[in-house]
Amino acid sequence: MTDRSHTTGKVALVGAGPGDEGLLTLRGKEWLERADVVIYDHLANERLLRFTRPGTELIYAGKKEGRVTLTQDQINVLLIEKSKLGQIVVRLKGGDPFIFGRGGEETHALTEAGIPFVVVPGVTSSIGVAAYAGIPLTHRDFSSTLSIITGSNEKGKEDAHIDWEKIASRSGTLIFLMGARKLKRITDNLMKYGKDPDTPIAVIQWGTTYRQKTWTGTLNTIVDIAAKENIKPPALTIVGEVVNLKPHSDWYETLPLFGKTLVITRPEEQSEAFMRGLLERGAEPFLFPVIETAPPEDWNPLDTAIQKLDSYEGLIFTSVNGVKFFMRRLKEKGKDVRELKGLRLYAIGPKTEQAVKALGIKVDVVPEDFVAESLIDSLGKENIKGKKFLLPRAAVARETLPDQLRAQGATIDVAPAYRTVRPQTDTGELILRLKEGSIHAVTFTSSSTVTHFMELIGEKLKPQLAKVAVACIGPVTAKTAEQAGLNVDIMAEEYTVDGLIAALEKHFGR
Repeated sequence: MTDRSHTTGKVALVGAGPGDEGLLTLRGKEWLERADVVIYDHLANERLLRFTRPGTELIYAGKKEGRVTLTQDQINVLLIEKSKLGQIVVRLKGGDPFIFGRGGEETHALTEAGIPFVVVPGVTSSIGVAAYAGIPLTHRDFSSTLSIITGSNEKGKEDAHIDWEKIASRSGTLIFLMGARKLKRITDNLMKYGKDPDTPIAVIQWGTTYRQKTWTGTLNTIVDIAAKENIKPPALTIVGEVVNLKPHSDWYETLPLFGKTLVITRPEEQSEAFMRGLLERGAEPFLFPVIETAPPEDWNPLDTAIQKLDSYEGLIFTSVNGVKFFMRRLKEKGKDVRELKGLRLYAIGPKTEQAVKALGIKVDVVPEDFVAESLIDSLGKENIKGKKFLLPRAAVARETLPDQLRAQGATIDVAPAYRTVRPQTDTGELILRLKEGSIHAVTFTSSSTVTHFMELIGEKLKPQLAKVAVACIGPVTAKTAEQAGLNVDIMAEEYTVDGLIAALEKHFGR
């Protein structure tokens, strides 16, 4: 890291939003990408930390169920000390820094110390959680005013800063933040000062996340509901007639995979679209990569093939990784896509086709089904006897394709372009989640993911896995799963990630 000890750094107070990582602002993401140090709260989604650079110092400063990791004074000192080292310090705060986020106290301390700072607003929980709960905070027929009130004061101060008489007299929507443990005090005071006991009220727990849960009632009934349901923080409370609009505006809690936790076993760098698709359907993607790609142990077969590309009639790609590693090696050998001129290109699956097209190259054949057998059928219609093909692929893969093409009289050179290896994945959290029954499905997108997953935890947890849905991207992967002793509950009709998501929707929709 660059030595910045001779300069003063800068502090960015960044609102992380209420929980859904997609609600982080673009400016907030920019500061995380630049940060040398991130000091983050309990309610800031930890997945946001993936936007930081390798080597960024991450400091947890959260407060959970009354237990304080760092006091506010200690946080202020940290901000000052780290920035005086010339570092860019991000203070990542749940919601918005200036709405009950104590951002004003931190900026005061920074100003006193002469530290430059910026404030990046965040989606406050009062707005974000209400939207995800399907409750419009204003409506021209029910509410034209909005009040945001803290439901939790410092110890010993209780109601010192809350004028209950004036608050109870307001006709618009009232929002209480951090008030789950003070719900009885809130409702009692509102009714004491004249609020109708039948006024609708909603309590939303873990808003904007897959764990979101909403309870509705009235001022007179919600405390009993909360006791029965054991409602705990974090929770937000909405009081007003707008609560009755929830059935007409509900959207998040009705998503097809809402509340489901689905394990993704494919490589992390290839999981973004899969995770996004699950998040958009209300699920929690649990990233547990059991494979990663690496260069082959020996480049010689592929290097030899690259030197004689003009001797082949066709080039076959069976995966995106095959395209990526082949093109990378082509470039490393001082060549480019012009070397592929005259070659007939084949690709299994739409994602592989897209990867080739992204290079500005036309794909000649994409089989109807996204498996080797379908490509064999397509090639069989071309009379390939006597023709020569190159297949850059994983070091370990099924021999179905090369064996069948040779049986039809073709010559095929199989050149390892990459290999899949098992990463050092921490199994602790997944084992805990499986044992507590909070995992709903494990997804497999290749035979390698099945094999490595079972090597990591399968044999230890066979009874727990029997209670979890097993979802496979296609028949080849499903066969491997069955051979490993798993019952396959879900298989995509279209052998793609989108097809797998559709199959998950269909399964859990039942």
